[in-house]
Parts: sequence; structure tokens; C-alpha cells
Amino acid sequence: MGAAGSAVTLGVEEEYVLLDARSGLPAPTAGQVEAAAGLEPTLAGGEVDRELLQAQIEVATPVCGDLAEVAAHLVRLRQAVGRAARRSGCVAAATGAAPVAARTAVPVTPLPRYEDMHSEAALLVDEQLICGMHVHVAVPGRSPGAGALARLRPWLAVLVALGANSPFWQGKDSGFASWRTVVFGRWPASGVPPFAADATQYEQRVGELLATGVIPDRRQLYWQARLSDCYPTLEIRAPDVQIDVDSAVTLAGLVRGLVATGLDETRSGLVAPNPPAGILTAAGWHAARHGLSDVLVDPRSGKPAPAGQVAETLYDHVAPALRRFGDHDRVAEGLHRMLGAGTGADRQRAATRRGGLHALLDLVTEDAAGPATGLPR
Repeated sequence: MGAAGSAVTLGVEEEYVLLDARSGLPAPTAGQVEAAAGLEPTLAGGEVDRELLQAQIEVATPVCGDLAEVAAHLVRLRQAVGRAARRSGCVAAATGAAPVAARTAVPVTPLPRYEDMHSEAALLVDEQLICGMHVHVAVPGRSPGAGALARLRPWLAVLVALGANSPFWQGKDSGFASWRTVVFGRWPASGVPPFAADATQYEQRVGELLATGVIPDRRQLYWQARLSDCYPTLEIRAPDVQIDVDSAVTLAGLVRGLVATGLDETRSGLVAPNPPAGILTAAGWHAARHGLSDVLVDPRSGKPAPAGQVAETLYDHVAPALRRFGDHDRVAEGLHRMLGAGTGADRQRAATRRGGLHALLDLVTEDAAGPATGLPR
């Protein structure tokens, strides 16, 4: 996910939950799906991987120079994984949380790290049937990256709201637009990252946390945004996985715009905002609860404002960067669609009212080789 020359490149990772197409129950078939994906001629090595639980699968795009490239790779990856899942007797669903409770705990992927996590926090791990979207954006160094991270922290709640796509949990409506945000927020190092003005302060914050012994290593820094330890990127992890590729690409464009704007502000010496952590936590909780259906906390004023207005404020904030990348029209149109159609959570609820579980499964598998209930019954 590194930089190509001086371009602000990006890459996207998506997690999907594997479900039985008839019952919606989690299907612990990740090993079979990964093997079947290995036979897909359109997939390259390393693009598909298993996750914490055996009912999850992850894909990763290559480094991309523009949003059209991101869209093409996500279409390719979703369709290939969708075919592999069907050959393995399940479907790959682009929803932020498994909608139906497993009858027995889904086993963890048999890797020492995951097994250790289960030994330490069994119930918490059992409930990690949640799926996110991670956007990596290239940064020219860790200090500029830390500066950009500091400047985008107040906007993370808006990304949570726009990306909310996990309303159902254990067979019930959770009452939240992004229940994944709540579940993932139970880990000790989660939610909004601590403020750090530069790489030195960032490493100080990480070192202080590791010194407590509460988390074993840097891989359990489950903040909604963090400096990657694997790539020269800033990784934003706030949104749920999206139902459709267009929504994912719109969010990826906004995220790249936020990072680029943060880099510009860092270079210009603009002081990074540092709202109280409690305000950012409250704003994120409210965003997860309501998505776009209520007010959001405006990052600039710290006051409530209509969700659509705050989303447009985000767009205006990153518009110069979007114009520079040629993303202006595409992201504007995508954001307009999202504000008109509602979040993924809104669409999931509407599908369930219209046609129950099968309509929901059709919706969240529509970009992965066709609707789930197109399978023989």
C-alpha cells in the first residue's frame, strides 16, 4: 500500500462475513473459501486472506492511483470471492455485522495470535463477527502522517455515520446504525486515537500504552485511524464494510481527501485541533447510534447540526484535495446518492421490512456474484 512516486496513492481492504444463504447463520468455511479463491484466475496471491474468526474473509486491493482503479479492483475481488464462497456452500456478505446469531461459537482461525486472543477474552472474540473497511493512504513519512492523523481525528465520527452498515445483531435490530462500532469499541485500544502532533509524540503514546501490559503488541492498536506498521500509509478503519462498491469508493475518496488535506495543513503549520477526548468519543457513539438519521456533532463547532449539513461540511473541507486528484465530481455524486438513499443500515432495514431475511441477504450480496437467494432452495 506504499506510495508510487509522489502520488497520494491508496488501497482498500474489505472484510466480509460468510453466511448460509438460506438461514443467514454464520458459516465457518473461510478455509474452503480461501482455497476456492486460489483457483480464481482473476485473483493474485495475497489478495484474499482469512480473519480472526472462521466465518470471515478479507480482501485487499493493490496500490491504486485513482478511484476508478479502486472501483475496478473491488468489483473484481467481490465477484471472485462471491464465486469462491458459493462453491464452498455459503455467501460472502458485505455487512458490518452478522445479522443472525450463530448457534454455537464460530471457531477462531487456527493461528497462535488468534488463539491467544481467544484465551484472553473468549466472549469478546466470539462476538467479533463484524466487518470493516480499511483505507490506506500513502504518506511521505511518519511525522507528516502523524500530523495528518491529528488533523482528521475530529472527522472520524462523520465517517462512522456515513459508513454505518451494521444494524442487525443476533437476529434483532440493535437500534444502532453501526453496531460494529460498539462491538469493536470494547477492546482496550479502540475508538478515536490519542492526539499526537508528530511521530515522536505518536510513538510516545504507543509506548506508554504498551508499557501498561494491557495489550501485547502494536497489532492490537484497534484505533479508528492509525499509522500503519506494515506500509508507509495512514490507515483509516472507521467505516463498516459497504454494501456496494460505489459507496465504498465514495468513502475511499473522502478518506484520501482528508489525509491529503491533513498533510497540506501540516506542511503549512496550521495548528491541529485537539478537542477533548470525551467530546470525540460522544460524537462517535452518537454517529454509530443514528448514522445519518439524526444530528451529528459538527467537528468545527463541537455543536449538533443536521447530519446532511455536517456531511457537506466534510466535503467542503476536502474539496480542494478532491479537485487536485480529479475526484471532485465522482465523490460529490456518490455523497449525494448516500445522503439520498441513506446509509447501509437504512437500506438493510428497508430490505428487511420489504422481504425479511432473504431480501436482506440479497441486498448485502448483490455486488458478490449476484443475490444470495438466487441459489437453488
